[in-house]
Amino acid sequence: MLRCCHRGTWVWAISSLLLAGCATPPRFAHPQADATPVASIGGEDSDTSDEKLIQAHAHYAQALIYELEEKPDKALDEYYQAALNDPANEELVLEVTRRYLQQREPERIVDLLIKATAVPSASGEVFARLGLVYSRLGEDEKAITATETAIERAPQSLAGYQNLFLIHLQKGRLPKALSALDTAAKVPDVDAEFLINLAGLYANFEPQAPSEKGAVNPGALAVLNRAAKLNPATPHLRLKLADNYNLMGDSTNATQIYVELLDHYNDLPALRDDIRPKLADIYLTHHDSAKAMEQLQAIVREDPANPKAYYLLGSVAFEANKLAEAADYFQKSLLMSDDFRPVYYDLANVQINLDRPKEALSTLEKARAKFSDNFMGEFLAALAYSREKDFTSALKCFTAAEVIARATEPDRLNKYFYFEEGSTYERKGDYDQAEHCFEKSLKLEPNFAEALNYLGYMLADRGVKLDKARELIEKAVRLEPKSPAYVDSLGWVLYKLDRPQEALAQIQKAIALSEQVDPTLYDHLGDIYATLKEQDKARDAWRKSLAVEPNVQIQKKIDHAAGKSN
Repeated sequence: MLRCCHRGTWVWAISSLLLAGCATPPRFAHPQADATPVASIGGEDSDTSDEKLIQAHAHYAQALIYELEEKPDKALDEYYQAALNDPANEELVLEVTRRYLQQREPERIVDLLIKATAVPSASGEVFARLGLVYSRLGEDEKAITATETAIERAPQSLAGYQNLFLIHLQKGRLPKALSALDTAAKVPDVDAEFLINLAGLYANFEPQAPSEKGAVNPGALAVLNRAAKLNPATPHLRLKLADNYNLMGDSTNATQIYVELLDHYNDLPALRDDIRPKLADIYLTHHDSAKAMEQLQAIVREDPANPKAYYLLGSVAFEANKLAEAADYFQKSLLMSDDFRPVYYDLANVQINLDRPKEALSTLEKARAKFSDNFMGEFLAALAYSREKDFTSALKCFTAAEVIARATEPDRLNKYFYFEEGSTYERKGDYDQAEHCFEKSLKLEPNFAEALNYLGYMLADRGVKLDKARELIEKAVRLEPKSPAYVDSLGWVLYKLDRPQEALAQIQKAIALSEQVDPTLYDHLGDIYATLKEQDKARDAWRKSLAVEPNVQIQKKIDHAAGKSN
């Protein structure tokens, strides 16, 4: 409800409004008996002014009645008429014009604001509002003139600078828009609210002009530092200060203020609910998973049905390789809300990594029933089918994923996609297609060590293109010289090239690098010793391999070597 008050106190109380439930009688501003008449507007004499004030009273009273009858449009029209008759009542003028701007009717209030700015005592805020209206109507020159007057009359009010900023920004005049903010930043003796809101304008400007980031950030941070020194007292302002620090990339100061607010206003649920996700996001960005978990767990303690918090907890656990914990959090997130698509795919990804491909396929089937076909759904299904050794279904999903990506998200077809597709072809036994996929992966990233090693080992194990295989594997070893798998591949290709002594040195090095007993390494070691006619060492190596993982073929090697010895 609008309140009309200026130049003293109107004593006209409307008893019917009190009976309708008003807590206090509405008050109107009117001249006191001994007051000097209001300065005439447009040549009006005092009698005319008094008549207009009476009309303003009447329209305002009718507006209050319409408000109580829940007829907001009629009420606003009456408030408008009241303001037209009493344009010196700035509080009323500003509120009426604010409402019309909210309704996107700037043309309705031009005349009212022109009258209000004609009052000799008109404030900068009224001129700023006129400038905003002219801007909305596309009359930039008039908007700038009114705004510049607003700044002259009220240099310590942000409204004028904000208008000037928005006028230039909307027209793409980015340097002038930034200049308006920089001018405001130089105004002395302003309060913290002015500075914090100014910093918010800087933050809004940066996405519009990313090339100006180098010019924006220092100015915005300087403004925020000035505001911080003024030590804004209210939690609302301190929260805005922290938010703007965060927007401008100063997470250190943002975090400090957020934590202080939590410490001092922990009894305000709305504040806690606002701050904790922001802190969690900062900690996640800086890979401080412990502190992120602390905030997220606090969120779910206070709101056990918060699906986003469970989702983020799952993401943190997944990043920390706590796969079972991640799966549990993702499932809770789905339980609380089943319409957030990413959680299905993250859960399926975790289930694949937990070697639960059937569960992953079930999760993906639920996603398919709710959402349209998409790359991630098909790609993860391909991985799950591959784990199930259903390579035909896996390759169909890879093809579907590639078709979708080419049409909508070509960047999805990266080195990892073709690597996974290649490994599926290799496990299916289609080595030509596997090689083709690995070559695609390496074309996208020539230093992709895993693909270099996989392709090189695949060729070496089959005894084909051995020189190419050695070249690929040696490059992988140069990239990651302490990888036992890559060093083993190098030993194996040397073995295939009939250089067993050199191969032996590489396999022994791979075993030394490995933190666990790897059955493949000892199988290779046994083969090399057998070639070198050292049957006892060969049998010993094979037995170590069998002790970790039973293998019929290796047992046959042991039996065959024993027969030779006998």
